[in-house]
Amino acid sequence: MPAPPAAPKPSNFLRQVIERDLAAGAYASRRFGGSPGDAAHHAKGPPDPARIRTRFPPEPNGYLHIGHAKSVCLNFGFAAEFGGVCHLRFDDTNPEKEEQEFVDAIVEMVHWLGWSWEANGISHLYYASDYFDFMYRAAEYLIESGLAYVDEQSAEAMRANRGDFNTPGIDSPYRNRSKQENLARFREMRDGRHADGAMVLRARIDMASPNINLRDPTLYRIKRATHHNTGDRWCIYPMYTYAHPIEDALENITHSFCTLEFEDQRPFYDWLLEQLASGGLLQRPLPKQVEFGRLNLTYVITSKRKLKALVDEGHVSGWDDPRMPTLAGMRRRGYTPASIRKMAEDTGASKTNIWVDYSVLEIALRDDLEPLAARAMAVLDPLRLKLTNWSEVFGSASHREPCSAPAHPQRPELGQRAFTLGSEVWIERDDFAEVPPKGFFRLFPGNKVRLKYGMVVECTGCEKDAQGQVSAVLARVVPGTKSGTPGADAIKVKGTITWIGAHPAAEGGGVQATVRLFDRLFSAPQPDSGDGDFRDHLNPDSLRVVQGWIEPSLQRAEADLRLQFERHGYFVTDRVDHTPGAPVFNRITGLKDSWAK
Repeated sequence: MPAPPAAPKPSNFLRQVIERDLAAGAYASRRFGGSPGDAAHHAKGPPDPARIRTRFPPEPNGYLHIGHAKSVCLNFGFAAEFGGVCHLRFDDTNPEKEEQEFVDAIVEMVHWLGWSWEANGISHLYYASDYFDFMYRAAEYLIESGLAYVDEQSAEAMRANRGDFNTPGIDSPYRNRSKQENLARFREMRDGRHADGAMVLRARIDMASPNINLRDPTLYRIKRATHHNTGDRWCIYPMYTYAHPIEDALENITHSFCTLEFEDQRPFYDWLLEQLASGGLLQRPLPKQVEFGRLNLTYVITSKRKLKALVDEGHVSGWDDPRMPTLAGMRRRGYTPASIRKMAEDTGASKTNIWVDYSVLEIALRDDLEPLAARAMAVLDPLRLKLTNWSEVFGSASHREPCSAPAHPQRPELGQRAFTLGSEVWIERDDFAEVPPKGFFRLFPGNKVRLKYGMVVECTGCEKDAQGQVSAVLARVVPGTKSGTPGADAIKVKGTITWIGAHPAAEGGGVQATVRLFDRLFSAPQPDSGDGDFRDHLNPDSLRVVQGWIEPSLQRAEADLRLQFERHGYFVTDRVDHTPGAPVFNRITGLKDSWAK
């Protein structure tokens, strides 16, 4: 039988833009030279095999975070959906802040999310710095065309003469230099004959434009800094607003999706590409910039500066701390790529900035984990339960009663997990109440409960330490009530509790484990809004470390193993600190939203 048709993608205006352009054949005439290049390079190539080309263009000055994931999934997702190609491009035009460490981390995280830039036998991983020669050539063309000039005003004077929304700008005294003099000065800048900040290259557009971004924006500045890719070859570097449209055009990008803060830059984007195409430097049709609203998640900050402060000041253990909104942190916390991709798809694209509650991401995570994660029991706040008639029932205090449970209740192919019940077990401290509140159906004197997958027990009392704290619960086994046997239902109980055998793991008992109970890093929905310091909203309970007990089957658990601890939520073995002999588990999320109002 034919496969059922795929569910239609939810409509959003970005998808509609692509559909409209494809229907109109807007980019059907493009040719592709097999690699980025100018108009002559692409003219030698065949028709572009990609119906569209998008790009994810991070600056390698930090780690990717959940906000970047939206852009990653939009750009790679649209390319896959429409028979196109998405490029991974590093916008590395600022050598002072960029490092190879960040390049490597970004590559790793985009791969982890499940995306590839390999297509038609070509790896579409590019660096803006690889285009510096063309960018310089384009700058000289603008100078020779009377469209750019070298300005030697101070930064303060340029800022003052730029005007504001109510006041037109004032022409620079250097604006009407001859083309020959501008070209000579620009080459002196390139050759290192002037100090950093002494002069800049500016576009010559309109100092009275109502769009301040068109008031002769800066194209190049002098900056002596070693670049991670080009070393010390250059001492002048292009501005991002100049470099980015050129990068798009050289790579044959059709749809340059970016967030709303770049909307005012679109007129310059279009102006620059039009000038260079008119001069024969770039292929037509030219890329189209389309802006969409930024996705903001509650209880999260995504400012790289503020995230760096959290690391540097020791509020978190590093960029991959499981409380951090970095993708490295979310991976270590146990988030799945599928859940992040689903959130990105489900939230669509809007023409306005939107806030989405963090629970939307956690719902996507639970939906992904529930059918996949194997089950296990764990006790995180252990209290000893002594079964006082064990020897009487089984003839020996050392008897171990075999028990089993499905690894997953809906996936029989995963088999059974095995453990044993003995004369003493660990239970959760809050499963006992000496004086039970109304509606409490767990252990209290005189009440019966079922030890899950085990037997019914009846509480007879407790033991206390010198401070009067409960140190052990006492109970009697009810014979003939083992789960799965004919007499299991002979006695009806209202409560069932989880447990772990207090005997050695080699005999089917528990394994001690370090369990990190992570929660949201901030207690306020918008921690960096308003006039206060974002640090004021740090959640003091965002991390609690306990020593718990887990089933013996987890003694040799591998790193990055996700599972559900029954009653407690979803957990993952820590990818850094966990070892089979000393297990460390991180809580990914609870079984339900504990922050729900």
